[in-house]
Formats: sequence, structure tokens, C-alpha cells
Amino acid sequence: MLRWYGSGLPEDPAAPWVSFNFVASIDGAATLNGRSGGLGNAQDQRVFQLLRRHADVIVVGAATIRAEGYGGALLSEEAQRWRTSRGLAGHPPLAIVSGTLNLNPAHEVFARAPVRPLIFTVASAPAERREALSGVADVVLVGGESLDVGLLVGELASRGLFRIHSEGGPTLLGTFQAADRVDELCLTISPLLAGGSGPRISTVAGPGTAGSGTGQAAHTMALAQILKADSMLFLRYLRPGSQIPEAAR
Repeated sequence: MLRWYGSGLPEDPAAPWVSFNFVASIDGAATLNGRSGGLGNAQDQRVFQLLRRHADVIVVGAATIRAEGYGGALLSEEAQRWRTSRGLAGHPPLAIVSGTLNLNPAHEVFARAPVRPLIFTVASAPAERREALSGVADVVLVGGESLDVGLLVGELASRGLFRIHSEGGPTLLGTFQAADRVDELCLTISPLLAGGSGPRISTVAGPGTAGSGTGQAAHTMALAQILKADSMLFLRYLRPGSQIPEAAR
């Protein structure tokens, strides 16, 4: 029942495909006690891992790195063997998006990385932080004062990384949403009433209010797949008109 594929993918294998994966409670919270992990269960983790194994690159915001960890291998040995048997790199690189470069070069996400990470930032980020992080990751500029999503996607494509899989957080999804670059959203609905004032899965900043979450960037998505495990619901939405190759059904 949990056979799940994380990429609808265009027919052209060299066309970038941007997929996001999130979990939310039934009352709309994206975190429980400050972390998304508390909303999931074993079935959710199974889907989480299946989505990762198809990725050319895993893209994550810096705030998610600080909150969730991400140190060491992100795929199991079995998943890495699955990838290599299909001609893929054993482990996809991790790409971290940060406008301020508020990241510790000694963090385990760098120290234990199976593949040298990428960091996407902007020209306005502190030069001393960029220099310090350059020793543990490839730091790439993708904008001046704010993130240019088109440049980021283009940089990944230039490295042969077309299947772009992101695990958040809300600000990153909101930025891609505002740029209309979300091709796929895999959303787990957790059967919890979380309460509180936790964030939604997407935070879209309005003009001149970077990161404030006051703006809107509404886009219609088409429901492509529904799975259920106990009371956990797994929803897969695609950009309208996207075609799913028969091999990925």
C-alpha cells in the first residue's frame, strides 16, 4: 500500500523537476514542539525515504538544518544500493539554502556528509561566513539581496541535478511558490490536532517584507495520488498538465 514514487517528472529527463515533501497536522500545523518529526510515524518515514531515493539532490533551508539535524547519510544502505543498481549516484548531495549563512562549519551536516554539500546564498550574505563555509561546502551565489529561484534551479541543472527534492522549510517552499517553481507537492496529513501557533507548510513573504509571511502566491495543483495507512493520509499533487511516465506510476 505504501508503494510511492516521489517524482512525476516531465518526459524530458533533462528538464528540472522541483518536488517538495511536507507533513502537517489535520489542523494545519507544520511542526509539533518546534519540529516536523513529531507529526510523523513509521509509515510517514517509509514514504519520506522512498521520496529521497529518487532525488538527484536534496534541497533544505538552513532553519530546517538547525532544527532537524541532517548529519550523516540521509539514505539507508539498501536505498543506496537501489540507486547504484539503476545507474544513479549512491547518495545525492545535500543543498542548503541560506540568505544569511547562519551555519556552523563544524556542524555534523558538514563533518559527516557522505557527499560534499552545496550552499546556495546571496551576495549580501556576510563575506566572512561565506569564506568559512567554503572550506566544508561549495558555496554558490544565486542572487543579490534575495534568492533567485531560477538561478538556483539553473545551477543545479548545470551540475546534472534535475530531480530536485526539497524537505522544507516553510520559507523555502514559499519562495519557490512565489516564483511558480513547484512541480510537485507530497503532503502527509497527520491525524493530530496540534493546536498552538505553529507555522503552516508555506510562508510567502510580501513585497518588501522578506520572510514576514504576509504575502500570497496562490497556485492550483492537481491531485494525482492518495494513499492511506491507518489514520495517516498521503497526498500527492502535481502541477496541472504534468504527465507521469508509465514507469513512475
